[in-house]
Amino acid sequence: MHKALAHRPGDDVAVAVVPITAGEEIIVAYLDTDAEEKITTLADIPYGHKVAVHDRTAGDPVVEYGTQIGIAATDIVSGDYVHTHNLKSARW
Repeated sequence: MHKALAHRPGDDVAVAVVPITAGEEIIVAYLDTDAEEKITTLADIPYGHKVAVHDRTAGDPVVEYGTQIGIAATDIVSGDYVHTHNLKSARW
């Protein structure tokens, strides 16, 4: 069962479709292709929240839906919980 979904390969985050526990090895499924990616979560990820699929360095753009959704406020590692503590808006 896929526990996180992303839209396109190249997206930096996926959305948890069930609550995910830290340390779980999960399969991220991509909706626009048959691609899948295996990651290990580093934190609990609540349902509907984002998990990092790729490493990002502070200041890097973060992409979801093939579009930049923000900027990494801190270094983000694959499997991290991505939320307001490590992602900031690119608009302001």
